Amino acid sequence: MCGITGVIEKLGQKVDRQKVKEVNRSISHRGPDSEGYFWGNNFSFGHRRLSIIGLGEEGHQPMHDEASSENVLIFNGEIYNYIELKKELIQSGFSFQTSTDTEIILKAYAHWGSSCVNHFNGMWAFALWDKKKNIIFCSRDRFGIKPFYYRNAKENFVFGSEIKQILPYLEDVVANKKVLIDYLVAGLEEHTDGTFFSEINKLAGGHNLIYDLNTHQFKIEKYYSIRFKNLQDRDEESSIKLYKEQLNKAVKLRLRSDVKVGSCLSGGLDSSSITAIASSLYQSETDKFNAIHAISRDKNTDESSFAESVAKHCQVKLNKIEPSINDFKQNLDEVIYTQEEPFGSPSIFMQYFVMKKAKEIDCKVLLDGQGGDETLLGYESYYPAYLKSLALKEKIKEFFNSSKNSKLSLLELLKYYLYFTNYKLRLRRIKKKNNFFKKEVLQKYESTVIEEQSINYANIEDLQVQEIVKTQLPHLLKYEDKNSMKNSIETRLPFIDFETLECALSLNNRFKINQGWTKYLLRKAVERLLPKSVVWRKNKLGFNAPEESWLGEIQSEMEESIKASKILKELIDLNKLNFTKLDKRAKWRLYNVSKWESLYNVSIK
Repeated sequence: MCGITGVIEKLGQKVDRQKVKEVNRSISHRGPDSEGYFWGNNFSFGHRRLSIIGLGEEGHQPMHDEASSENVLIFNGEIYNYIELKKELIQSGFSFQTSTDTEIILKAYAHWGSSCVNHFNGMWAFALWDKKKNIIFCSRDRFGIKPFYYRNAKENFVFGSEIKQILPYLEDVVANKKVLIDYLVAGLEEHTDGTFFSEINKLAGGHNLIYDLNTHQFKIEKYYSIRFKNLQDRDEESSIKLYKEQLNKAVKLRLRSDVKVGSCLSGGLDSSSITAIASSLYQSETDKFNAIHAISRDKNTDESSFAESVAKHCQVKLNKIEPSINDFKQNLDEVIYTQEEPFGSPSIFMQYFVMKKAKEIDCKVLLDGQGGDETLLGYESYYPAYLKSLALKEKIKEFFNSSKNSKLSLLELLKYYLYFTNYKLRLRRIKKKNNFFKKEVLQKYESTVIEEQSINYANIEDLQVQEIVKTQLPHLLKYEDKNSMKNSIETRLPFIDFETLECALSLNNRFKINQGWTKYLLRKAVERLLPKSVVWRKNKLGFNAPEESWLGEIQSEMEESIKASKILKELIDLNKLNFTKLDKRAKWRLYNVSKWESLYNVSIK
């Protein structure tokens, strides 16, 4: 796990080496173990290394492949099936000088060309200079677990693992108004290829970017779409068995490491399942499997009893932290700066403290449960889509079961059903809640993303694909990457192993929600590995922060910061803003923007 930097000069000037080094060193947290550079005729590569597989000098990057026309690679991520690919490539006549997964990419590209990415099981963002073609071949993994930001300007093309690497190449730091309004009004993030910064974009997951160094033109090509397999007709028992096998395989692959591996353990079903499977497979002569849990001081959001139950049952070492209000206040600027863009809620701070604890105990690799909800219909907001797919008689029966086996009352479930499936109703409610925005902002506001989502509630498969590639999973992956890498921690996500994900989506939906139980497939797959109280929980929390007390402590500061924001003054009518009546998420979004504006010196045009 590392960080990458790339600068291509278009107008014949030499690359500013000192500036490239400064930019590359701005992400030293992503790779504290070493740095490296490659200087081409009109471009440069920079790399920061976090050693996970192949800890010695053999893994140094940029990596050259003398046998393949001296191609040069910078790579951030892990190719989990590198052992299997190595055997396949050796049989095809290739030889290897290292034991790293980085060299696998070089040899795979030499063998398969751009289609090499179809052979990888992992997470990646890389750039490879093909000397013979004089192109830079860039790629981002199927679901965008690893970041790839870029800016294309008249004088240069710059890319990197973080936005802050590109900012020094901007004349002015200006907000992307459309993305900003989507966030403030509708709470949307990561749903487009744009960022909160004007001129800075991101390569979408499942896409390659090929840059021609002769013409300075580039093209973006999609190489992956989620494939639905013919698994609908399987019965319940064989479906559970198949999914269990796929998830176990995904976890086992992600235990490949030359450093200590542990897990994030919230106490919820997803993280508990990963912890149970991983701890049963983990082999170490010196260490027990480690799990890290963040305790919420708000008893309504605290899951520590579940985490303790899982740790005891699975015989893992549980490392607990309990962030205080002072911890929150002291790390406010740090976390907002780390995330680089405004984010959903203060719960992101809890994840940050978990990663910080992992660094303290020298656990460089953590498994996490991101993707379980999106792939197995885990959110209660998925009930309407499932209910719409049923015949009337069964719909009525499952309506009552869904309320019985979740935390939703019948009335709440009915509201969910009516709200999420009706775009006009959702848009009207969004505008009413945000009536303090200026008329010219609200009157023009439409959301094709929310409209598409409302339509997709008529088809679960379409809804899941949208949630995975656009509306839900991408922003969770962004939070995870930035929080973990700030603390030099690599996180791995078994639920979105592409084969496991495709298996989950392809199985019959009646086994994902069954008698009102969400994620029924997973519950059945792990019921012998975990305490019954965890497997059959109805409430879902995650690493929830004690938001009421935290935000209550800084309420006056939040209000002052919002009123002082030049960006917000352009968008909202302060005379209509009644701060005390805002819900906590709306308060947070406004405050987050004001702090982001200050930390990154952002203006709006």
